Amino acid sequence: MKDQEFYSVVEVAGLLGLSRIAVFKKIKKGEIKAIRIGRSYAVPASSLAHILGRTLGETEKKDIEAAVKRAVAEYGEVLEKLGRE
Repeated sequence: MKDQEFYSVVEVAGLLGLSRIAVFKKIKKGEIKAIRIGRSYAVPASSLAHILGRTLGETEKKDIEAAVKRAVAEYGEVLEKLGRE
């Protein structure tokens, strides 16, 4: 991945191994964050890194932390017993 701020739909398609149409559909569904520039889209590098699984955003980190706390609160005793086995 090159060090650039934005990627075109064609570049994203090549990096993800998808067709341009598939990338456009993912943008319309909100699966890929992009900004519209005239009749084209530009995908921020930070969004692409997230898609490729290289980084987690702050929101995702907080969601994971909350889910872990909830699981420990609800199933803490069971998790302790499983940890002893």
